[in-house]
Amino acid sequence: MNNYVWHPSQSVIEKSNIYGMMQKHQFRNYTDFWLWSVTNRADFWEETIAHLDIKLAQNFTSVLDVSDGVERPVWLKDAQLNIVDSCFKSKPESTAIIYQEERGKLIKVTQQELENLVNKIANSLRKSGLKPGDAIAIDMPMTLEAVAIYLAGIKAGNPIVTIADSFTPNEIEVRLKIANPKLIFTQDYLLRAGKTLPLYAKVCEANAPKAVIIKATNQAIDLRLGDIYWADFLVEDTDFESVKQSPEDVITILFSSGTTGAPKAIPWHHTTPIKAASDAYYHHDIHKNDVVCWPTNLGWMMGPWLVFAALINKATIGLYYGAPLDANFGKFVQEAQVTMLGVIPSIVKHWKNSRCMEGLNWDNIRCFSSTGEVSNPTEMTYLMQLANGKPVIEYCGGTEIGGGYVTSTVVQDNYPSTFSTQALGTAFVLLDDDNKASKKGEVFMIPPTMGLSNTLLNRDHHKEYYKGTPKYKGQLLRRHGDAMQQLENGYYKAQGRTDDAMNLGGIKVSSIQIEGVINTLDFVKESAAIAVSPKDGGPSLLVVYYVDIENAIVDTDRLKQAQTVVRKQLNPLFKVSDLVKIDALPRTASNKVMRRKLRADYEMK
Repeated sequence: MNNYVWHPSQSVIEKSNIYGMMQKHQFRNYTDFWLWSVTNRADFWEETIAHLDIKLAQNFTSVLDVSDGVERPVWLKDAQLNIVDSCFKSKPESTAIIYQEERGKLIKVTQQELENLVNKIANSLRKSGLKPGDAIAIDMPMTLEAVAIYLAGIKAGNPIVTIADSFTPNEIEVRLKIANPKLIFTQDYLLRAGKTLPLYAKVCEANAPKAVIIKATNQAIDLRLGDIYWADFLVEDTDFESVKQSPEDVITILFSSGTTGAPKAIPWHHTTPIKAASDAYYHHDIHKNDVVCWPTNLGWMMGPWLVFAALINKATIGLYYGAPLDANFGKFVQEAQVTMLGVIPSIVKHWKNSRCMEGLNWDNIRCFSSTGEVSNPTEMTYLMQLANGKPVIEYCGGTEIGGGYVTSTVVQDNYPSTFSTQALGTAFVLLDDDNKASKKGEVFMIPPTMGLSNTLLNRDHHKEYYKGTPKYKGQLLRRHGDAMQQLENGYYKAQGRTDDAMNLGGIKVSSIQIEGVINTLDFVKESAAIAVSPKDGGPSLLVVYYVDIENAIVDTDRLKQAQTVVRKQLNPLFKVSDLVKIDALPRTASNKVMRRKLRADYEMK
């Protein structure tokens, strides 16, 4: 157990959103509340929907229908809605977004201004010939325009294909081919940490459809035939009635790496944001007029999560147009009066090593949150102290969950790098290698819960999540792939992945994808990529084992070659920490590579 602990004061507890629900039902403690939320799921979600003030054009006949089984639940049966309507419930003059360009001034955008921009974009989509159901893509940084385009597409009934701006042209093209959008929004260049990086050029190289380009610089670019600038796309009409749809209609297509190479295309529906907003309401304790900042991108689930978590809870989105790696970002957090700051552990490690955030006033922060990687207790303790001892809500979930399955609260003691609870309305069990319930093992979800995916665009959903899974107390289980350990005090600690996926700098990628590009090197016969946990905890390290091609030319810069090909073909943020030569990869009787054995062997060094 960690030495440092944050104890919630009675004042913090009584002001929390969780406490209000506990008082209503006269729960004696938080554990009773969580147990009620998973044994009375329909009641929990119906009350949560009421607390979140979700706008319905037509009411549901039942919150939850599992007549076709928990694998295919129907949420909000017979309802009609557009989830974007639930993002505009505050007063017109309230602040919806507060943003700042690198070394720029703080700019506030009111809810009315954001809604006007959203409606302009929605009308522009119609003028461009797009009909409800036609997908559009976004490949750009998290800016005011990106958020507005995202909301406008959903409001107009156009599913949004989200692509991270750090991806290579190869990775962009793969995602475009899977989702087949008819229009893509992008920027001419990315401005980050003083660098000007081409973005439109990458989109063109990826053979993208017609593009709408937002200018971030004054540099001239040559447009492809048919591509247009933002100013020429946008119309001035600010009146637009949202397209009402079924709760099961697709609003977003996100991508998450599976274990067979190509990324999984995961649809989000109108109910998925309710899960995100619920986690924000209860576990992150977000209130009206709070300022929520999480450096992210719409290409990762935390981008859409941030939009819905803030706006549905009548809070403000805090956006910094740059890398969160120096004091300029810290000053933005200070001046924007951020109340909830989200991070990935890699960022905190950089802050601790560089000490760049010290001396700032982060007293407005009520809590942090951390996700994407296994965190380090020392670094999380350091983070807590940057805001004079505020808790870190550890948050672990997935794109196919719409939020978290294990997390923390502000009504329980907070220990760095541990999760205090299974998420409200969500349940899981840990199973060992013999499929027995255990204090340490693989995470299996106990469906149903709002937010869980029901379909995949390019995979067999049943095969991916349910085929061959064991049952627990007669209940069908859903595969997830994380490994967890339950500690003596009932809290949980992350143990990485049990499958062939890994998190690198908060980005999920499969071993197969890494190996595919490593195997193109002229000295590699075959390879196996693994994620290794550092001895002191914290973000995983990428280690690649390889078998040498016979008579290959000896090159002392092989690690550098591996690093270059991974960054060029997959993601410039990935780092190969070690390249290990091996005579033969260990395999099972069915010829599968035993990556778990390689991981165990490496961690024993």
